[in-house]
Amino acid sequence: MSVYILGGHQTDFAQNYSREGRSIFNLLEDGVNGALDAASLDPTDVEVAHVGNFVGELFTGQGMLGGFLGHVHPALAGIPASRHEGACASGSLAMLAAMADIEAGRYDCACVIGMEYMRNVPGKIAGDHLGAAVWVGEEATEATFVWPAMFSNLAEEYHVRHGLNHDHLKEIAKINFGNAQKNPYAQTRKWTLTDQHFANDDELNPVVEGWMRRQDCSQITDGAAVLFLASETKAKSYASKHGTPLESLAKVKGWGHTTAPMLMDTKLKSSQQSPYLLPWTRKAITDAYARAGINGPDQLDAIETHDCFTINEYIAIEHFGITPPGEAWKAVEDGRIASTGSIPVNPSGGLMGIGHPVGATGVRMALDAAKQVTGNAGDYQVGGARNVGTFNVGGSGTTNCSFVIGT
Repeated sequence: MSVYILGGHQTDFAQNYSREGRSIFNLLEDGVNGALDAASLDPTDVEVAHVGNFVGELFTGQGMLGGFLGHVHPALAGIPASRHEGACASGSLAMLAAMADIEAGRYDCACVIGMEYMRNVPGKIAGDHLGAAVWVGEEATEATFVWPAMFSNLAEEYHVRHGLNHDHLKEIAKINFGNAQKNPYAQTRKWTLTDQHFANDDELNPVVEGWMRRQDCSQITDGAAVLFLASETKAKSYASKHGTPLESLAKVKGWGHTTAPMLMDTKLKSSQQSPYLLPWTRKAITDAYARAGINGPDQLDAIETHDCFTINEYIAIEHFGITPPGEAWKAVEDGRIASTGSIPVNPSGGLMGIGHPVGATGVRMALDAAKQVTGNAGDYQVGGARNVGTFNVGGSGTTNCSFVIGT
């Protein structure tokens, strides 16, 4: 059964809501109202809502986020709403739950909200809050910055198995920050970064943990991304109302979802006999390929992947099948992942350039994929895009979600 995407909206990830005196409710409100306007939908069209959010309680003390919907618009009062948590993949879990509702025939139009309010606390405290996605007390216990340390460990393991040159990670960062300059919603679109900001410069690009320097890391961000999923029946009536062919709407062609053991050490020990460093990541992606009826990245026109750290995108290049394991450097060096390459990766700017409000990221990726395949990505449009793959991860490769979105 097809699940269609009727449209959606991303808030401006450069906004600092607490500095503006605005709350987590305002963030959700901006996202939902912006999406209703962008998709030309009435609140009465929405039958169910799913919210992806990781740690609203830690940053703001606020839970029960679905209860905000009735305050956004009276017509949204009374609809069923659920919240979903899978660390940085929370938004993708909300999307999967909304798809299940539609595929089961329970509802014809679902609102999917991904959101995180994070800039109201100092960076170190924000990092500690996000550390809830490791096995607390069992790993990263000596780290000053939990996630840079965890992904530095992943980089070190990759280096042991295959060899790793930090220059290739620098190039990934340059590409993503550069792509973000074209994205009107990107947190870093007005930043000025020189080559020295990507160099081994301890003043402009200091080491955060191990392999990870400042420009190897994604941002602390306030943001919401909202999209509307619909059954074929609803999509047909929507297309007819707006005078557009059904075939012009984006749809979810395939999906994959795996959950690996929480401890990174367990993951890495389990992958010793696999060619892939994170085989559960590989399975989520290949499951999405299989459900979409495609064989691999040669049938994708672009990819939106989870570059919380440069090493995560580097590894994703291999797990998408762009190169064999151990050879991601080739795709960096030959330019195929650049915005003008044969398989652009993160033409939007990715988490590094756009920003990473953790609960929003999976929904934002899907929204960007839908924009690409409908020709609505503006200055960062990939010419002729018809199929876009996504990969969104929570924890150290723990919650893995992948989609293929196309027309």
